[in-house]
This record gives sequence, C-alpha cells and structure tokens, in this order.
Amino acid sequence: MAAGLSAAMDVCFSTIPQSDPTRTTFFFSSSPIKKQSCFTFPTTRTRFLRRPISSTSAAATADEESPRNLSKPKKNGPSLSDQLKPLSAATLSAAPDRRLQSSNSKSTWVNPARPKRSVLSLHRHKRSAYAHNPKVKELRLFAQKLSESAPSEAEFAAAIAQLPHPPTRENSLLILNSLKSWQQSYMFFQWLKTLEDSFPLETIFYNVAMKSLRFGKQFELIEQLANEMVSNEIPLDNITYSTIITCAKRCNRFDKALEWFERMYRTGLMPDEVTYSAVLDVYAKLGKVEEVLSLYERGVASGWKPDSITFSVLAKMFGEAGDYDGIRYVLQEMKALGVQPNMVVYNTLLEAMGKAGKPGLARSLFEEMIGLGLTPDEKTLTAMIKVYGKARWAKDAMELWDRMRENGWPMDFILYNTLLSMCADLALVEEAEKLFEDMKSSKVCKPDSWTYTAMMNIYGSGGNAEKAMELFDEMSSLGVALNVMGSTCLIQCLGKSQKIDDLVRVFDVVIGQGIKPDDRLSGCLLSIVAMCESNDDTAKVVDCLRLANPKLVGFLNSIQDETTRFEDVKDEFKVLMSSTSVESRRPFCNCLIDVCRNRELHTRAHELLYLGTLFGLYPDLHNVTQEEWSLDVRSLSVGAACTALEEWIGTLAKFVSKNEELPELFSAQTGAGTHKFAQGMASSFGAHVERMSAPFRQCEERGAGCFVASREDLVAWLESRASAPSAAAVTA
Repeated sequence: MAAGLSAAMDVCFSTIPQSDPTRTTFFFSSSPIKKQSCFTFPTTRTRFLRRPISSTSAAATADEESPRNLSKPKKNGPSLSDQLKPLSAATLSAAPDRRLQSSNSKSTWVNPARPKRSVLSLHRHKRSAYAHNPKVKELRLFAQKLSESAPSEAEFAAAIAQLPHPPTRENSLLILNSLKSWQQSYMFFQWLKTLEDSFPLETIFYNVAMKSLRFGKQFELIEQLANEMVSNEIPLDNITYSTIITCAKRCNRFDKALEWFERMYRTGLMPDEVTYSAVLDVYAKLGKVEEVLSLYERGVASGWKPDSITFSVLAKMFGEAGDYDGIRYVLQEMKALGVQPNMVVYNTLLEAMGKAGKPGLARSLFEEMIGLGLTPDEKTLTAMIKVYGKARWAKDAMELWDRMRENGWPMDFILYNTLLSMCADLALVEEAEKLFEDMKSSKVCKPDSWTYTAMMNIYGSGGNAEKAMELFDEMSSLGVALNVMGSTCLIQCLGKSQKIDDLVRVFDVVIGQGIKPDDRLSGCLLSIVAMCESNDDTAKVVDCLRLANPKLVGFLNSIQDETTRFEDVKDEFKVLMSSTSVESRRPFCNCLIDVCRNRELHTRAHELLYLGTLFGLYPDLHNVTQEEWSLDVRSLSVGAACTALEEWIGTLAKFVSKNEELPELFSAQTGAGTHKFAQGMASSFGAHVERMSAPFRQCEERGAGCFVASREDLVAWLESRASAPSAAAVTA
C-alpha cells in the first residue's frame, strides 16, 4: 500500500465533529482531481492468527505437568505490528509540519519514571465546572423524585412540571445522569428532544441515556438511539460503541455485538479495554476460536495490555473445548505480559484443567495459588473437587477436604454437595457419612434436598435399602422436599432390593408432593418391571409406571401381546421414542428388551434390538476391520447384550454357510466398569456364552470384559451348530 502512494501526494486533514476534538481523520489524494480516500483500520475479517503450541510438547505424566518451559507459538504470516503500522509512518515525513500544529498548543512534560500512557486510553468527557453550582442539590432531589414516580406519561408530566430550574444543558445532563430507572431516563431523554430553541443533544447525552438503558437490557431502544445518531449526523464515539456492544452481549445478541464492532472499526475508532474484552467473550461463547485469537493478537499489537478478565475469557473458552494446548497458551501469554492471575482467573483455569483432563497441572496451579498467599474460595475448592472426582483421585480429594477443615477455608452448599457426589461416584461410603454428619453439625450449611439425594445415591448404589429409607423418613420429619433425582435413586434402590411395598409408598409421596416424574424416573420403573419376580409385584410397579408415563405402559402391553404385528410395533416404537428425551431412548429400549427376555419373548426382543439399531440407538454396536470383527455391548443392558450376541452369531452363521471371507479374530467387549457397586456385565455375558457353548474366552491381555475367539474355532463351532437339529431355534 505504501508503494502505491509513493508518488506526489496531497495530504489534507478533515476534522470530523466528534466528542474528542483531537481526533483527526486523514484523507489522502494522489491525483489532480483531488479524489479523496479515507484510511480506516482493518475490519474483524482480517486474520492475525497465532496458534497455540503443539500438543506434542505435553508433559509425560500428570504429576509432572507444569506451566513452565512453554515455547512461544509461531506466528503465521507477517507480524501484527507490521500489519497494523500506521499508514502515516510510511508516507509522511518524519519531521512535523509546524504549520499544521495548533497555535495555542502547550508543551507537555513527560515523567520518565512512569510508564507510557496506553494508546487505548479511553477519551472521557471533561468534568463540568457546573458541578460546584449550589443548584446541584435541588436538581438531584428532583431526579430522585422523578425516579420514584410511576413510569407512565401522566406521572412523568406531573413530575416534570416541578422542575426547579430551567432545563439548560448542564441541568439536563445532571438530571439525566442522576436518574436510576431506565424507563424514566428514556422518557426524560425523549422529553429533552421536544424542547424548542434548546441546546442540541450532543453525543454525551446519548451516551448517558444508553448506559441507563443498558442496565435495563433494552438493546432495541439503544440501537434505535444509535441509528438516530447516525441519521442526525451526531458522531458516535468510543463510549457509544462500547455501550452498544456490551449491552448486546448482556442480552445474548451476539450477532448484533459483532455487527456494531465491525461498524466501529470501519469508522476508524480503536476499541478500548472494555470493548475488547466484551467482543472476545462474544467470540468465545460462539466457539470461534480463530476469531478470538485474531482479535487478541490485533489488540496486543495495537498497544492494548490484556487484564485478568481477558485471560479468564480465554481460559474458559479453551477449557470448554478441552484444549490443553490453548490453556498452556494462556499461561504463556500471562507470563510474557506480566499479568498476575487473580482468584477469578485461577478458578477458571482450574475448571479448564478439569475439563481438559489434566489433574496434575490443576494441582500444581492450586499449590502455586496457595504459595502466592491467596486464600481459595468456595468456587476454587469446588473446581478442585470436581477435577479430582473426574480423575478418580479419591486420596487427593479427601486430603484436600482435611486441609479445608484445618485451615478453616470457606464451605458452602455447592462444595459440600460436590464432595458427596464425588463420594457417590467413587463409592466412598464411610467418607460420605462423615461429610454428611459434618454438614448436619454445621451452622450455615444444613443438608438440603441435593445433599440427601447424594446420600441416597450412595446407599442405593450399594443396595442398602434400610439406610436409604432412614434418610427418606428423616427428610419427611425435617420437612426437606424430595426432588425427582432423589426419588429416582431411592426407587431404584428399593426395586433392586425387591421392597416393592416401600417403593409404592415412596412413589405415592412423590406424586403427593407435586413432583412430575420425568423420563429418567419412568426408565427406572421400567427397569424394575423387568426385575420383578412375582406377578403381583409387577402389577404394583406397572400401576406406578402408568401414572408416570401412560404411553410407555401402552407400548409395554402391546409388545407382550404375541398377536401384535411387527409393523404395528415399529410404528408405536417410533412414536414412543419421538416423545422421549434423547438420553432416555436407549435405556428405554434396553429395559423393553429385558422385559421381553424375562417373559420368554425372544423373537420380540430381537425385533426391538433391530428397531433400536434402525433408529440409531446403538450406533457403535459393530466394528469391522480386515483383521478383526467386534461386538461392543458396553452401552446395553444384560438382556440386550445377550440378544445382540445371539443376533451377531446368527449373522456370522450366514457368512459361514456362504463360504465368505472372514477375519482372523472375533471379539466382544462388555467393559469392566469403574464403580465397585456396578453390576458385572462381563460375568452375566460370560455365563450366557457358556450356555451357548460358544468358543469365546476372556482375554486378560486385552483388558477386563473382553471376549475373543479365533476364526478356526468360531467356524468349527458354527458348522457343528448348523448340523444340529436345535441350532435354528437358538439363532432365529
């Protein structure tokens, strides 16, 4: 661009009316026609991207993770400072032209001991000398009365008639700035526009009115005022754009925030710190990582020094994506710019480390924060407990709990309940009971419904129905309401223990308290129907299920009727699953298959498995490579897994009968489960394999719950079954 302007060039200055009298827009002309073009800053579509460092430099072990020794990521293309270099530096003479300087300019003394003023320092309006006027008190009292009046035209007219002094520019600005209600501010601003022969409404009036509207999240009104300013040729300054953008962000109008941000760049205004942080947060919430990095690099190159809020936004964005390299990039940038993390940044980084699966680095950051003398708050400790719970670091979690009590660190409901939920996930019964008793003795954190839910989950997972019912009775005596999740845990526990009468009593209390059963509770009742040992118990649970989900009971009766045609089952299945939440569709199908198998309806069980596969409920059931064919039943129930195995064996038998090419190895993966209370799918699946006399054997080398068979053994077994009279009946 500089090369194209190297010819003889006329330079003129056109001062655009703005709130900042020192802001000047440069117009350049290189032809005798004096055709002018205005230089503006690049729009947000320009890419200045510096990617985070490569993941190949990750730490070898979790305990050795550290934010130290981070290599600086490479930049793509020319440097940002070169791209953002002002055009005047390449086209104008280095020596200043004194004819262009103001005649009344004053020299400015610069203190070399103080840092250079930021190029992004926001221009603020000068304090009015009217602030010392004795009438200020009367005007503020009037503004207070106006704020307390009802937001109606009649009330406003009655209040405005009591204006103690004429509405001069200074009086009006003081009143507008003192109004607390956005409705009153907007009405007063509209009233100012109706005054005849009054002062013109400048940018500062619009800015004050917009800030008041921003508190009320009235983005549409703010945008109307902004368009009005454009139509009336009233200049929009930095504060105007910042107010519009931040209000759009608060109202979740991210498209409008980006639209006005680009308009701001096209006018030649540079964003301030608030605007940069707001737009970075907008890009981050939209998941536009490249745009975030581009804007961040552009701001840093233009002289902006990011604060801790900015790095909190970046850390949260990378944490949501589980991007470990991005988190390291944030740590590197903070270190390079000398920004010391505050508590908010530490909390965000710790949450990000947990989502990225880096508990070792999270622990190092936590210790670093403690070493700096910062006291962790409730959010910090909750984030650490979640990190340890997700990584299943029970020892570290309980050691942190001991440190909390020793140091007197703050505790709240969320932290207590998070600890109890972690104990439920890790089956730490004794530790959970100690926490529960500690919470009971606390003066500020008494157990709530979520606390009891976590304890019921612990007892329910272990099958301790007596303890679970004691908690239920204790809740009833204390008046603690039972939520739907706690109801599900308790009912599941009672169902596994075959305490059907207690189950019915609890369900009646749930309905009596006005709790609306969801799909998860309905699935819990359906699974108990499959486990019931007597017809009487089955009928009692079905009656409960009918109140929770009558459509599900209708379909259950339909599939148990052997006269129901497959096409009718298919249509009803589709309608049922369409009205069920996505996360509950596969559990519903699993339980329905279990019911059919328990009722000796094997053909119907195979039909339901086929429908579940047809409608995408089991997307990863089969995996095929040239060397191995595998069956993955980890997301199935025991009955559904046995049905899937039978279906798979039948398909393989057809391949063998047609002499088609088969791989060297066949495997079935049931998984082992990480919860010590979890029922073993591997043992149930293995028992079914033995009943079928199939050649699958557990392979410890490939992990627990993996059954393998060679091609020779499987083909020989299938051929022997094909010659047996009963083979067709088993694999039908």
